[in-house]
Amino acid sequence: MNPDNFSNHSKSIIFTAELSGSITNMDAQQTNYHNTFSIDNIIFGFDQGDLKILLIERAEEAFIGQMALPGNLVREDENLDNGAARILFDLTGLTDAHLEQLFTFGDINRHPLGRVITVAYYSLIRIKNQKLEPRISFAKRASWVSISELPQLPFDHNIIVDKALQRLRGKLRYKPIGFELLPEKFSLHQLQNLYESILQIAVDTRNFRKKILSYDFLVELGEKQKKVSHRAAKLYKFDKKRYQQLEELGFNFDI
Repeated sequence: MNPDNFSNHSKSIIFTAELSGSITNMDAQQTNYHNTFSIDNIIFGFDQGDLKILLIERAEEAFIGQMALPGNLVREDENLDNGAARILFDLTGLTDAHLEQLFTFGDINRHPLGRVITVAYYSLIRIKNQKLEPRISFAKRASWVSISELPQLPFDHNIIVDKALQRLRGKLRYKPIGFELLPEKFSLHQLQNLYESILQIAVDTRNFRKKILSYDFLVELGEKQKKVSHRAAKLYKFDKKRYQQLEELGFNFDI
């Protein structure tokens, strides 16, 4: 993670342990645990057939000038979910990401300035029309980077990204989360391209289209693509309410 002014923010968590046996409650010992907690956000987007991740350029130590995940320390007066949303807004300007807790990373030596335990959150968003504008000086800029061109990141951020990719690829097979990355109106080719790009597999076009249309949660819009160099394809949209109805009836999504 990426705390600024680490030494000024580190805190002690006081935990009173009531021990059994000959020690009474009044004799309970106090132990000071010196750990700092942080949040790292993994934000995925999909553009031009390419899975991308949102990174910031760090403007402060440690690792000043390097690209990293948008992350910072959790404040003493906020819970983890609120901290994740605040940190993402501070470092990127994004406000509409639905953040889901991913994993906790607590390697002793993961941060050069001391013991920092980080909680990773991830989200899928549509890149189009997203304005990236850091609100604090900790981040010089925020930008989208192709997963295929991901640089060596500071701390254990590459490990965190790998964990998020595992979660994304696994969940993509049994939940229709891919629609969160596509435009509201999309073609079946775009949908297939998304699955092939993220799962890194080749999909049989005929079988894929037959299967995805059989699920009955895609609405054909009666429109076609515009301003494309190839034959214009039909456009669809994902009917989330219909999917939820099917799920309540025991429907299992599978790709």
